[in-house]
Formats: sequence, structure tokens, C-alpha cells
Amino acid sequence: MRFQARWRAALAAMCVLTLAAPAAAQTVKIGFITVTTGANATSGEHMERGWRLYMKQHEKDLPPGVRIEMIVRDAGGPNPDKAKQLAQELIVRDKVQLLTGVLFTPNALAIAPLTAEAKVPLVIMNAGTSVITTRSPYIARLSFTLWQSSLPMGTWAAKKFKTAYVAVSDFGPGHDAEAAFTKGFTEGGGKIVGNVRTPLQNPDFAPYMQRVKDAKPDALFVFIPAGKQATAIMKAFGDLGLKQAGIQLIGPGDITTDEELPNMGDVPLGVLTVFHYSSAGDRPANKAFVGAWKKEYGASSNPSFFAVGGWDGMDAIFHVVREQKGKIDPDKTMELLKRYKNPNSPRGPISIDPETRDIVQNEYLREVRRVGGELANVELETVATALKDPWKELQKK
Repeated sequence: MRFQARWRAALAAMCVLTLAAPAAAQTVKIGFITVTTGANATSGEHMERGWRLYMKQHEKDLPPGVRIEMIVRDAGGPNPDKAKQLAQELIVRDKVQLLTGVLFTPNALAIAPLTAEAKVPLVIMNAGTSVITTRSPYIARLSFTLWQSSLPMGTWAAKKFKTAYVAVSDFGPGHDAEAAFTKGFTEGGGKIVGNVRTPLQNPDFAPYMQRVKDAKPDALFVFIPAGKQATAIMKAFGDLGLKQAGIQLIGPGDITTDEELPNMGDVPLGVLTVFHYSSAGDRPANKAFVGAWKKEYGASSNPSFFAVGGWDGMDAIFHVVREQKGKIDPDKTMELLKRYKNPNSPRGPISIDPETRDIVQNEYLREVRRVGGELANVELETVATALKDPWKELQKK
């Protein structure tokens, strides 16, 4: 009898310990498709640093027992076949519940059908061609579209310049930028005196800049993928003396992105852009973000729009994970993303348009100036408030 009593006591103690022990951890597996090698490695690095910084600061905000596991994969550049392969492996082999990242439009378009087939939501942190979100109901974009920046740029430029030349990279975002700027500029009374599309890979910009100089426009509108190509075209613009010839360089923010400005010399001074983010933005949330970034990655480093795309993309992901307590349902995830809002993003208030699953945000006119001995995109005015993707709005008409 004494043995049975001791056994019952021990069993009772074990039950108490079991009840007191925390539940098994709920892991949310997320596939991050990016670029960590090649000419665009810095852009991919900034996007990754953005979400890593967010996770470091907000991991405590996850529900008890819930953790996020990020699986990073390198597409190596605009490589749709590779991106599709990586997405398939992440879905089938690694069994991720969400996908995110994606620098380039061709990669996003290759991945899109897989998200629909497998019902795996994709939170885009960069790729900016408008059509992407129409290719799958399981895509939400937390970055931008080229129409959002280029249409307001055209509208504003038409008030300042009579003629413009357009030079863009020959792929989806470039085509969007060209169409959007041309619409805004010509409807405002401006005249396009020439246009050219440059190769996406390894272009020599000097011949194109000479063509622009010979056309003698008041302004040159340029879209080039942010990074080393932006620095290369800036050098060609300076070497051929277009600024001295009285040609104003304008464009979306890709041409003067924050992390590349230190590599461009003095050529960008006075360049005008319209964009959704600048590390020099004078908003409390942005000052806090930039301060945290510099503390984490060095006082000489400034976050770029790739970084804020990573930060805001992860904020949206945390939102759906918290709301579902780590148990991810793809359809509920998309409903949550459609209702996502953040009034305190570093870029200003943002939300997702529930009809298009695209970001709604402000667009700022910026000028490159020297601030504290460094070049910075100084925001001059807000040219569009709570702007939906204009391309999609035009499709409704």
C-alpha cells in the first residue's frame, strides 16, 4: 500500500510538472529569396539587414512559444529560372509557410504561379512592376511600384520643364517607369523629344548619354536598377557634361539610392527624384530606424529603400503571425495582409489596398544636397499622399 501511495504521489507530481511546462514551440518557416552574389549583392544585403534588424527588435512581440525560421536563398540576380527552382525547393522540400524577399520583377513573375498552385503567400519586399500582384491571389507587396513614383514625377516635371528625354532599362520596371512618366509629363503639357531603352546587363551608358546631349532636352528622366548601374549612369552623365549643358537629371529614387550616393562623387548634387523613402526623411519613426540601423551596422552606413522594404515586409509578416498565433492558414494570411496598416513606418503611413494587394503610401519630391558633409536625398515636399498603384487604378476606367 505504501508503494502504491508513493507511486500516486510521484504520478501527481509528474502531472503538475507537465502542466507547468511550456507548450511545444510553434515554428513558422519562411523562405527568403534574395540576391547575395553578383552586381546586386549590396541591394540584397540591405533588404536582408532590414528584416534582420526588425526581427532583433521585435522578436519579443511574437506570441509565447512561437518562433520564425528564415531560410535564405540566393537567386544571383535577375534569374527567373533559378528563382523558380528555389521557390519550388522551399515549398516542397523545406515546407515553408510563407515566401518573401524578391529583388527583381522577372524573378517575381516566375515565382507567382507557384504561390497560387501551392497556396503559399508571398510578401514582396522589392520587385516593383505593377502587373506582378495580378499574377497570383497569394501575393501582397510591401515595397512600391514604378508607377507610384514616375507618374507624379512626370506631373511635377511638366510644371518646370518644356521638353524631356527618357532613358530606361529594358525590362518590366523600366517599361512601367517610361509609360508612367510619359503620361504625367505629356498630359501636363510637356514634350518627349526622345527615348531609349538600355540593356539590363552590363550596359555602356556613354553612347546613350551622348544621344541625350545631342537632343538638348530640358530634363533627362532615367530609370536604372538601383546599385552599381545607377553609379555607372551617373558617371556617364557627369563625364559627358550633360549638367553643364543645362540638362536636369530627374527620375524615381533608384538613381540616387542612399547606399550608393557615397560612390557617386559630386555628380548627383541637384538631382531631383520622386520616391517613397529617404534615409534623410525627417520623421520620428525614420529617425529611430536610422539610429537603430547605424548602431547595428555602423555609423557610416545609411539604410536604403531596400532596407525599409525588408523592415516593413517583416512588420507585415509579424502581424499575420501574431494574429494567427503561429498557425499559418494561407487564406486567412491573405485576408490579414489585405487589411494591414502601419501609421508609423519609417517611410510614413502605409497600408495595403485590399482590392489589389499593393502598397498605399506617400511619394516625396527629393533633391540631392550635401548635409553634414555627406550627400543626402532631402525631401522637399509630399507630391502624393496615400497613393495607390496608378496603373491598377487606370485599368478600372
